[in-house]
Amino acid sequence: MHDFKYKNNELYAEEVPVSKIAEAVGTPVYIYSHNTLLSHFIAYRDAFDGQPHTICFALKANSNIAVLKLLANNGCGADVVSGGELHLALKAGIPPHKIVYAGVGKTELEIVQALKAGILMFNIESSDEMLAISEIAARMKKKAPIALRVNPDIDPETHPYISTGLKESKFGIPIEEALEHYRLAKKHPSLRILGIHKHIGSQITTIRPFVDALKKVILLAKTLRSHGIPIDYIDMGGGLGIPYRNEHPPHPSELSRAILPLMRGGNFNLILEPGRSIAGNAGILVTKALYLKKHPQKEFVIIDGGMNDLIRPSLYNAYHNVLPVKKNNRKKVISDLVGPICESGDFLAKNRELNRVNRGDLLAVMSAGAYGFTMSSNYNSRPRIAEVLVKGREFFVIRDRETYKDLTRGSRIPEFLKK
Repeated sequence: MHDFKYKNNELYAEEVPVSKIAEAVGTPVYIYSHNTLLSHFIAYRDAFDGQPHTICFALKANSNIAVLKLLANNGCGADVVSGGELHLALKAGIPPHKIVYAGVGKTELEIVQALKAGILMFNIESSDEMLAISEIAARMKKKAPIALRVNPDIDPETHPYISTGLKESKFGIPIEEALEHYRLAKKHPSLRILGIHKHIGSQITTIRPFVDALKKVILLAKTLRSHGIPIDYIDMGGGLGIPYRNEHPPHPSELSRAILPLMRGGNFNLILEPGRSIAGNAGILVTKALYLKKHPQKEFVIIDGGMNDLIRPSLYNAYHNVLPVKKNNRKKVISDLVGPICESGDFLAKNRELNRVNRGDLLAVMSAGAYGFTMSSNYNSRPRIAEVLVKGREFFVIRDRETYKDLTRGSRIPEFLKK
């Protein structure tokens, strides 16, 4: 579900014409729907009503502070993987007791930052990390709340780059070794064991991998409790997919119907870490056609948005639907949408059947609200683009477009080069 619809052959974001935003702010630009973000969060909140739970939005999907503030205002927590994400979550008003901290490479400074903030728990990925957190917490005279991220070796049936729960993955501890690691954690007086964490991947479009992984985790939790190791939280991660093309991912209510029966009688607090399924279809990337190049087999549409703005197609060969901002009845042609970056891999769509595009046409790259801006860069010294939030009949710039001055901010020329 999303709030980008055609009215009189023109694409609207809620009640605002997309062309109006593009004219005011320029292109390329990310546009997010307030209503879609909120309704997607509420879908999770309502689906798990009755089960003690915390929904921790995954900041890696979209970390704009206005988006985070919208979610924080409605009771959402945060799943963070860096000190920067923790800073943004706190700045947006997300309570520390609703923040979980994952990631395989937490630095000492980041661990100190999280302990000072008083987060709910660290999701620990290795015995080395456990030792480091224990030592830092001891020096600070604190008890670090932890869960161990276990790897249940479940195939999520998704792209290999976003599959995180198989044996060959860098993430987590093999589930068959978990008891040994929990026993080790229990010996550290500066650690406080709270739960178990697992995350098997992203853009998962079936229920079965979630169920299979959770069954393993609940069995582990019961085993740990039988050894006197307290498990209060089960963090089942995120990963629920969205429709980019022809996918039919389950609704959060379908997920809850499948997993809540497994939780009964366990007296567990459930943590969920959705990101893409809240933000993905809540955002679009709007770009303008600059030039056309005809080829015997297809046409190249050269646009002002590139792989530095949206890298998913280049990185994962990901599909994003492309719609004209203003509908037309032109002849359909096979087209590649390519950007201005000096790389052959710079494309947003390949071999796509589109109504012929003219110079100056606006195009909407759909389902770009997750892993769009957060993965963008200044490659080719291109300033990062603006972000806009639409609410009803109003729109708000929630991140200014960078300027050339931003490209040199923080850099300096040594004196010897100025001679």
